[in-house]
Amino acid sequence: MTEYRTDLIIYGGTSAAVSAAVQGARMGLSVMIVSPDRHLGGLSSSGLGFTDAGNTAAIGGIAREFYERLYVHYEDRSNWKWQHPDDFGNVGQGMPAMDHEASACWSFEPSAAEKIFEDLVREHAIVVHRAEWLDRDTGVKLEAGRIVSLSTHSGRTFRGQCFIDATYEGDLMAAAGVRYHVGRESNAVYDETWNGNQPGINHHGHWFEGKVSPYAIPGDPASGPLPHVSPDPPGVPGEGDSRIQAYCFRMCLTNHPDNQFPFPRPNDYDPQEFELFLRGWEGREDFFTKFDAIPNRKTDTNNHGPFSTDYIGASWAYPEAPHDQRRTIIGEHARYQKSLMYFAQNDSRVPANIREPLQAWGLPMDEFIDNGHWPHQLYIREARRMIGKAVMTEHEVMRERPVVGSVGMGSYALDSHHTRRHITAEGFVQNEGDIGVHPHGPYAIGYGCLVPRDDEVRNLLVPVCVSSSHIAFGSIRMEPVFMVLGQSAGTAAAFAIQQEVGVQDLDVEALQERLAADGQILERNG
Repeated sequence: MTEYRTDLIIYGGTSAAVSAAVQGARMGLSVMIVSPDRHLGGLSSSGLGFTDAGNTAAIGGIAREFYERLYVHYEDRSNWKWQHPDDFGNVGQGMPAMDHEASACWSFEPSAAEKIFEDLVREHAIVVHRAEWLDRDTGVKLEAGRIVSLSTHSGRTFRGQCFIDATYEGDLMAAAGVRYHVGRESNAVYDETWNGNQPGINHHGHWFEGKVSPYAIPGDPASGPLPHVSPDPPGVPGEGDSRIQAYCFRMCLTNHPDNQFPFPRPNDYDPQEFELFLRGWEGREDFFTKFDAIPNRKTDTNNHGPFSTDYIGASWAYPEAPHDQRRTIIGEHARYQKSLMYFAQNDSRVPANIREPLQAWGLPMDEFIDNGHWPHQLYIREARRMIGKAVMTEHEVMRERPVVGSVGMGSYALDSHHTRRHITAEGFVQNEGDIGVHPHGPYAIGYGCLVPRDDEVRNLLVPVCVSSSHIAFGSIRMEPVFMVLGQSAGTAAAFAIQQEVGVQDLDVEALQERLAADGQILERNG
């Protein structure tokens, strides 16, 4: 077949896509997931197992069910192949990894998460079309302000009554002509503090300590900047730009010798690429800070420190890039990160307190077995963001202004990774863009942030690239929240189809009643 018809079409393979599809099916819709990915779950099944949960009491509905199913998975002792459960430290991000009181698991292996997502779509008989890439130039057909179909590069066409863009990139939203933003708004746009350019701000310690030279010959500007250093000036604090915070792969590593695939020497490996790594880590003792434990002697390994797995400055073109250029960017991120790990394990110039302990780690043989044990999904921390019917800003996230029509909650810090590595006015290297500001408790996310403006597309919901400022998105962009908003989008799609109205015209109070009945948390004071 080259043409398919169904009630609800979800473009994307993320955790939000699965939760939206499950909710649509539970509300009686016929549902299809059209996924550019072969594997479901996005980052939740691609290495981000040390969950950025924030306040877990604000997570309900299908998202909560996902973490409860993981708990059941690990209650089965046969799923502890490489470690006895009593030897697992049970440390999560601000809560126990295995919360026995709540019967929820917040730290887990990628393969376990993918199994849960696949179980959910199978149990609900959801049809999934995999490796189907939207034709972003001519693949979206609109009539009278509504999407009638999307077509993919394979030649298939998918017709539906309602559509959900659940991608990290917002490709369907953009192709449908919905307004969006890329990069950091000026602080003046929404009267914010933590948006825009942030030179001199360091909230997480991912920072060059002391006077580190950025030049090939230390102290000699004529020798030129080292690799991964931008020659651009620091710029004006708070000014807007089109820069995107850094991406990386959330590596799953293991130190179990019987389940380990070593980092090979990459074909295009150049140790001179990492001279700045040596300068930045000299004298530091915190290299292994983000080797966060997940079950079976594995880790969720994230960026940490002045020069780490974040490929700073390499993400800027990604949101708007065509598919072939995106593949190149993704490949370059993998090349950089694999080369960095090989360098840190093997180059004699690397401090012994880093190099020698790191030699005990490798890639798990039982993860990502069809991708060389490397994660399937690059961590797209931010790409496009819709400019919708309502806009979440730091004022709503910090609970300084009320939110109308809550359809879910967030609670994580306003978190942005560095966007660039520049040369300071004094002639030293420094990173810029790192922000971590905690909200005053869980905050509501309004329905208006999931839908385009009234004069735009009438049958599209956007639960991932939601309408928000850059810094507000820094809190919203967590996987549990994406699942929460995916379920809310699926509910809204069912209401819009059943009532034959545009998504902008729903009775939000009735929507909230259904969400609450399905376990969604819509308000909480602490």
